[in-house]
Amino acid sequence: MGARKQIPRDLGPVFRVGDALAAGVGSGRLRGRDLERPFHGVRTLAHTRGDDADSWDARRAELVRLARAYAPLLRENQFFSHETAIAIWGAPLASHGRRELDVSVMGNGSLPRGQGVRGHRVHPEATSTRIAQGLRVASFATMWASMGASMSRDELVALGDYGCRVWRTGENRPHPGRSPLATPAQLEAAATAGRRRGAATLRAALPLIRLDAWSPRETATRLVLIDTGLPEPRLNVDVFDAYGDFLACPDLAYPEHKIAIEYQGQLHGGRYAADIERVERLRAAGWIVIQVTSETLRFPNIVARRVRDALRERGWTPEGDAFGLQ
Repeated sequence: MGARKQIPRDLGPVFRVGDALAAGVGSGRLRGRDLERPFHGVRTLAHTRGDDADSWDARRAELVRLARAYAPLLRENQFFSHETAIAIWGAPLASHGRRELDVSVMGNGSLPRGQGVRGHRVHPEATSTRIAQGLRVASFATMWASMGASMSRDELVALGDYGCRVWRTGENRPHPGRSPLATPAQLEAAATAGRRRGAATLRAALPLIRLDAWSPRETATRLVLIDTGLPEPRLNVDVFDAYGDFLACPDLAYPEHKIAIEYQGQLHGGRYAADIERVERLRAAGWIVIQVTSETLRFPNIVARRVRDALRERGWTPEGDAFGLQ
């Protein structure tokens, strides 16, 4: 058997069948097992799926890969939207998402059709687009406002927290000065531009969005606390000891009570050791540190009870809470 003919490099990893034929690639070569056919008329170099411990990251990467494969088929009035746009922006996905691509069309153009594609029609006056990762996509604010009927209040808050994060300077803070993807005012403007499905959920989420949340699990923990009537903790506050030396930057904290709440994900190696050391430094300085995991978050009343007990130990007097934890 002869050697397989190489695909011309200038076609790139994603290409139209018509472009390949015009470049002299035979139809038989386009049926090779080293090429994938994600959509009619498109070929991509075969993709090897790696093991990814974070299912959100794995789903996000797969959606972006499929979007790149579909991008040559986009017409001028079409763009990626909804959950596909979330993935392209690198934001937290819904827990119940699907693998299909979301493609929207401006105005009265024909809806995109085909296996693996969900078409949407949007009004130009309520929609703005951007280029992200080289792909034409709904602006972050437009995308956020489009998810009111598909996401819960808490998911919308986590999504808004991601987009509105202000990248401040400080100890070990990544990307200081980076511009946020949106502002709360822009989210509100997008949510009220025309009739939005899920408008009530969007309205409920808007006032809960904060500018210094670093992860969706951190957001989920904060919402558990305020929903049970506990005071809202501060987010990612730099903590220093009596000598002015940096101790830690807890996910959530009540600095006046020296209480920190840390969400611990799946940690390995150096990251695990660093997080253990951070907790121990806080405790040595007289802080109460409450650690939360994905397992703990399955039982919000337990999270709230532990924080409530710590607050009371430090002199806070509860006026009552939504779960009746007095």
